[in-house]
Formats: sequence, structure tokens, C-alpha cells
Amino acid sequence: MSAKPKFAHVVFQTSQPTEMRDWYCTVLDGHVLYQDAALTFITFDDEHHRVALLNPPVPLERKTPATGAMHHVAYTFENLDDLLDRYVLLRDQGIRPAVCIAHGVTTSMYYRDPDGNMVEMQIDRFAEPDDATNYMKGPEYAADSVGPQFDPEQLLAAYRAGASVEELSDRSWALKSALPDPMPALMGAR
Repeated sequence: MSAKPKFAHVVFQTSQPTEMRDWYCTVLDGHVLYQDAALTFITFDDEHHRVALLNPPVPLERKTPATGAMHHVAYTFENLDDLLDRYVLLRDQGIRPAVCIAHGVTTSMYYRDPDGNMVEMQIDRFAEPDDATNYMKGPEYAADSVGPQFDPEQLLAAYRAGASVEELSDRSWALKSALPDPMPALMGAR
């Protein structure tokens, strides 16, 4: 059996290095380790860099919903408290999710960076990977692999009012809001 690689970092090519640097440092609570005219390296943990920005010497076209490219990068928080704390921190700085989705396997908030790339902030619903895999092979997931949209302010209010993580991680909670299909926002519609 071959060795399993460990994810190290993601690199974005951008014509907006300052805006992208500031956004990722804010959203990930990170800091710049190195920066010059061509490269910026950002970290938020013990790795020397988790996000890099490549600023080529030519102008780049902005990504559109019709561009074939990576869709998003996801970051998992340990618990709902941490996810909601980050949501409030970002909300209070004017950074709001583009869409929030109760996937069933995760509770996810998707943000759009200055270049239009999506960043998912999530918590896992299941403590064990096998439980998540079994859920994804089950009938609820087969009927709707994306899941319903939810309002993050309603999630925050329900949690603060005493709703359990288990209740709020279940899709039935999000379905009560009857919000529109999340796919247009997930695919880049503004």
C-alpha cells in the first residue's frame, strides 16, 4: 500500500493580491509569513503556509459561474460554537456567507472571496467517518445530495435559545425555513 499524502496548501492566482491577502487573513484568522510582488504566503496553524497567492505580471480575467475551475476549499471547525463564533466575527466585519446549506453530513457556510472563489466553513455532523459515509449512502442523501439552504442568523438564534447541535445538524431544522434552492448561489449566482 502506498503512503497517503497530507493536504498542505492551496494557491490562488490573482490580480487582487492585497484584497485577497486581507480577506484570507480575516476569514481564516491567519497572518502573512512572507510577501513580495509575486507571492504571498498565509498560515493560520503550525504549517508554514496554508494559502498562497500568486500575482502574475499580466492581468487575469475574473472567474465567472461558467468558468471551469476548482469550486471551493473547505475548513472544518471542531464544533458549532466555533463555527458560529467565526460567523459572528466575520459578520461583524461585513463578511457574510454567499449561501448556507444543511448538507446533512455537514452544516456549511460558503463565503465568496474577492476573486469569486468559494470557501466553505463547516462542522461535521457525525463524529465517526463511517457514520458520515453511511449517511451519504442512505435514502435522505440520495433524494437530495445538496440539502436545504438555511439562514445563519436563525441558526445562531436557535442555538443561543437552547436548541441542540443534533437538532440543528438535522436537515429537518433547515427545511422549516423554506428558503430557495441553494444551487444558484452555490454555483456562483449573486
